[in-house]
Amino acid sequence: MKLACLFSGGKDSTYAIHLAKKQGHDVVCLLSVFPKSEESHLLHHPNLKWSKLQSESMNVPQLIIHSDTDETSDELIAIEKLLQNAKDQFQIDGLVHGGIKSNFQKEKFETLCLKLNLVCIAPLWEMDPKKYMNELIDSNFDFMMITVSSDGLDDRWLGKLISKSDITILNNLSDKFGFNLNFEGGEAETFVVNCPLFSNPIKVNEFTKNWDGYRGRFEIVDAELNYNA
Repeated sequence: MKLACLFSGGKDSTYAIHLAKKQGHDVVCLLSVFPKSEESHLLHHPNLKWSKLQSESMNVPQLIIHSDTDETSDELIAIEKLLQNAKDQFQIDGLVHGGIKSNFQKEKFETLCLKLNLVCIAPLWEMDPKKYMNELIDSNFDFMMITVSSDGLDDRWLGKLISKSDITILNNLSDKFGFNLNFEGGEAETFVVNCPLFSNPIKVNEFTKNWDGYRGRFEIVDAELNYNA
């Protein structure tokens, strides 16, 4: 099937594309909704503007729209507009997304797809967190943590490229502090800098870190595709 992907630039939506392609689907466009603020319950916010580099590296066109409010109903209207645009421009058959455990998100996306006569595919749905995180590393996904907002996660994780040994540490921390290892609850957010889908990795040239003692953000100020890698 020809699919659009609801894309944030994080590990889940990028890996969902990877799995959809392995299942034989053709991901023909990326759909990115820029939320009004980080208060959104439905959408990923940090560093979203740099997803244009991921789109370029995957050679998959990106359709974007900005939401004027953080209201879920308004964000769903924005997603519906993007889906309709994707149907018109790319004749998509369905939508792939990176949901893992959130019934709230899954039901919202399935309702939209039903309305537009599209198939909704969630290849990560109910994957075991530890198996999934290790599978990311084994599949050569290089991703960094760009926000943290949970007990047990401090500013040392901001901007860190996650390795196999980090998964073990994170798993122990998740057991101790009770957060989701795959960050499904928003405990952290990620940004993929390289993976098998990319023709070139992303090089972060400049960044800032903000930390308030509990929450932190790694803000990419300047980045580019690394053609020398």
